[in-house]
Amino acid sequence: MRLGFALPQVGPLAGAEALIRVAKRAEDLEFDSLWVLDRVLWPVDPQSPYPVGDGTLPEQYKNVLDPLETLTFVAAHTTKIGLGTSVLNIPFYNPTLLARRLSTLDVLSEGRLQVGFGNGWSPDEYEAVGTSLKTRGKRADESLQVLEAIWTTDPVEFEGEYYRIPKSFIGPKPVQKPRPPIFMAAYVPAALRRVAQYSDGWMPVGIPLGGVAQMFDGIKEMAQEFGRDPEKLDLLVRANLEISDSPIDNERADFTGTLEQIKGDITATRELGATDLLFDVQFSPGADSVDQMVEWMEQLRELAR
Repeated sequence: MRLGFALPQVGPLAGAEALIRVAKRAEDLEFDSLWVLDRVLWPVDPQSPYPVGDGTLPEQYKNVLDPLETLTFVAAHTTKIGLGTSVLNIPFYNPTLLARRLSTLDVLSEGRLQVGFGNGWSPDEYEAVGTSLKTRGKRADESLQVLEAIWTTDPVEFEGEYYRIPKSFIGPKPVQKPRPPIFMAAYVPAALRRVAQYSDGWMPVGIPLGGVAQMFDGIKEMAQEFGRDPEKLDLLVRANLEISDSPIDNERADFTGTLEQIKGDITATRELGATDLLFDVQFSPGADSVDQMVEWMEQLRELAR
């Protein structure tokens, strides 16, 4: 099972020095990948509650470095560790421009890009970026088709409901062939079907580990219906950690509690057959210094051996 670690991209710690230190230490510790998220804004009067916890959006989201610029910066300070998005909200972006940005990152990092996509949930963010929440599923499907076309054909020509590309040469192409791996976060049936049809793997977050296997089996069945090999789909579990000094006894959520308790969750994730486990400590109580983040990174690396 490969291990990933989220970069210090949000909140007061986000900055060049923190990114360099965490990225270099992760590479020294032989983590397999580094990850960023996608958050546009922190609404003062949100139209919809945050879909995690008590519905309150974390204060850290008031300050968020752009995901792709962050990965490009980190690519220049590392040499071999994978660079991933967990996740980009694909309907927020023009897919033609996004294809070029992602290709550029794959070229500059010499083939280290891993792309995780989601659809987002915030009506405020959809309003701010000027696209429709109601059509996000259709836009996501079409965007994935545009990316595939740009990355794998020349000249490119595309005619869809939302996007059109006149017959053109668009480069550079990604270093990875035929394209960088695409993973998707999904929960509802239509989105799970999108995983089965277009992606190289599923990226669940916030789903109890006990329910992951059944949902992943369903994705594999749908992939087979699309004529794809279900055994080639990866399972990347994102773990948003909440680390405490004292054990949590009652109704403990996965990846919360003491490091010893979290070790059990790491074991359970491995037993699920997950290909990757991605740790994010940015929102854990006490994550108020880069020193603490690095210390937890080192401890988690040992726990996962």
